[in-house]
Amino acid sequence: MKFGGTSVANLDRIRRAAKRVGVEVAKGYDVIVIVSAMSGKTNELVGWVNETSPMYDAREYDAVVSSGENVTAGLMALTLQEMDIPARSWQGWQVPLKTNSAHSQARIEEIPTDNIMAKFGEGMKVAVVAGFQGISPEGRITTLGRGGSDTTAVAFAAAFEAERCDIYTDVDGVYTTDPRVCQKARKLDRIAFEEMLELASLGAKVLQTRSVELAMRYNVKLRVLSSFEEQSDTAGTLVCAEEDIMESNVVNGIAFSREEAKMTLVTIVDKPGVAAAIFGPLSEAGVNVDMIIQNVSEKGVTDMTFSCPIDQVKRAEKALFDAKTAGLIEFDELVADTEVCKVSAVGIGMRSQSGVAAKMFKVLSDEGINIKVIATSEIKISVLVERKYLELAVQALHDAFDLDKAA
Repeated sequence: MKFGGTSVANLDRIRRAAKRVGVEVAKGYDVIVIVSAMSGKTNELVGWVNETSPMYDAREYDAVVSSGENVTAGLMALTLQEMDIPARSWQGWQVPLKTNSAHSQARIEEIPTDNIMAKFGEGMKVAVVAGFQGISPEGRITTLGRGGSDTTAVAFAAAFEAERCDIYTDVDGVYTTDPRVCQKARKLDRIAFEEMLELASLGAKVLQTRSVELAMRYNVKLRVLSSFEEQSDTAGTLVCAEEDIMESNVVNGIAFSREEAKMTLVTIVDKPGVAAAIFGPLSEAGVNVDMIIQNVSEKGVTDMTFSCPIDQVKRAEKALFDAKTAGLIEFDELVADTEVCKVSAVGIGMRSQSGVAAKMFKVLSDEGINIKVIATSEIKISVLVERKYLELAVQALHDAFDLDKAA
């Protein structure tokens, strides 16, 4: 059971979360609880680090920002003990959750089960583990990146072969799109790992992308639930393997990312290696490139367009102009359009049904929305459009694919 920051924001909410743990203990389960820092605490700790040392040592950054989860884990264990439930808190190094040495973005390498299983054997019913943190081969505290408690929870579920992994958050499941943008958004009872992975990477904020990747790799059944609503056995959304879903719509969700930018290199010399010369420096600069389009070459020159997050535009510009100065690439100008957004239709049904792209493009055309860039995969179609049309595009596509109705 994983409880996010809003679910443990204060002592009352910790007590409410502890009662949910108590229900599972009463059913006879041994429970591993993964907790985040109390709501807002990690941001406060990060702020303190930046104020103290703008060019900070990443090892000390991890030591500071991991402390929020330690507080929550201790308070949760104390609360469970007050309820006469044998519980003990565990920090990452005590498990130990072993990671690599990439501080602030560490990846999990191993979770030995011996220590916690031994305590379960001695009568402990709940292990409350501080999420988001582990220990490096050098013996230093590491953190897994923002949202890392989701990843911690799935990794523990895989390591301990748990029956399922329940992610408690401030929403009551996974929706066909953001209910704040489209009132007709419908909560999904089930969604396939691949669909959830696409939705998470395309802008849906419900689950961290890495946690879904792990769940898919180890076939960990995930349930996304609200910690603020009464629960039943069918509450929330189950994220599971495709074969565990009887019927599914062709399109199962509309995702969007508001903060996108479109960048175009005008008049590039078209020769072997030009793409590598462009995207190599971008990769080294940490620019997360998504959609890529190269125009038809004419008279030995072409244009190259790509999308990236809007907050990486300056970094991209510097990387490309530095590459030009170094003689690695030639181009006439670099045009950045920062008034775009990405809208995506996602569904495993696309594999077996044609016409989804044509329908999507016609819907947008009928609404007078011009498509700037298109990218497709086996189960998704993404377009870049002007940001002012985001809400209209999402609502029109949601209606067109009947996402307010179950399959």
